[in-house]
Amino acid sequence: MNVGIIGVSGYTGFELIRLILSHPYFKLTYVAASNQASLSDIFESLKDVLDIDVSKADANEAAKKCDLVFLALPHQEAMGYAKILIQNGVKVVDLSADYRLSKELYEKNYCPHLDTTNLSHAIYGLPELNRQRIKTASLVANPGCYPTASILAILPFLEYIDTKFGVMIDAKSGVSGAGKKLSASSHFVSVNENVNAYSPISHRHADEIKFHLQNVKNDAISVLFVPHLVPITRGMLVSVYAKINKKIDPLEILSQYYKNEKFIRVRDKAVSVKNVAGSHFCDIFAKAHEGKIFINSAIDNLLRGASSQAVANANLMCGYDETLSLPRITQFC
Repeated sequence: MNVGIIGVSGYTGFELIRLILSHPYFKLTYVAASNQASLSDIFESLKDVLDIDVSKADANEAAKKCDLVFLALPHQEAMGYAKILIQNGVKVVDLSADYRLSKELYEKNYCPHLDTTNLSHAIYGLPELNRQRIKTASLVANPGCYPTASILAILPFLEYIDTKFGVMIDAKSGVSGAGKKLSASSHFVSVNENVNAYSPISHRHADEIKFHLQNVKNDAISVLFVPHLVPITRGMLVSVYAKINKKIDPLEILSQYYKNEKFIRVRDKAVSVKNVAGSHFCDIFAKAHEGKIFINSAIDNLLRGASSQAVANANLMCGYDETLSLPRITQFC
């Protein structure tokens, strides 16, 4: 299949290129950004590996060259491209937030939504949650990195969690999660030898986590979410705290819930970012104590939290084995 990337110049764009180049059935026929350039000018490591020109982004041009397009664009920008691509029969995996939420929640957290028609039939692209629906989708909303790690941690325990107390989520992300755009908070001197919370309780991913958990449980659940920036390049660690309504064996529940999932690893001790960085794996550990539960998950924020999850969704949409081109070996050093 001919595939394209619009918004190729960011970190997730580069990861998509790496995965597509190793894919047996995807051929990269279109890459685009806000300005024309040579791909090796944007990513010098791709010189003599992939010599292709980066076009100025044009949805109609992409539709002529592609069967499927990945949108690695900021929120609000993506929906304009998605609308045109879908009108032309092109499948779309959107890595932005534009199709992840209801209209009301999207506009609360982002901006006015300009494509409510497609919003109504977009499928949330967490395979462990929506695998069968993704297979027939024309538009998949790739989840955020924090929601991916958080929802995968919480899902097996939803029926045991006290929904009135809800869940408290302490999450930590590598600096690549902030993207390539410079800001005072992501400069080396700000990040190095430092850890800080940002947008505590008010971060917009709290609504994404809450929205999709409630869709599963069909009941309201309180979510208190606090993200932190830590001085590592990639990786994400999530710690969840909740009250439970009965005595359980958390590891047994995890093992049974994810027994058929090839990229969920149930651990018998607290998880480590180092063991998942560079891979598509999500590692999860849980422990109960005196009516409370601690759930710990780790992912690579650029891969399982973005690009490799997008490829998994594309595989499902196109009728291929979901695991094609998904990385299994970590970047240990």
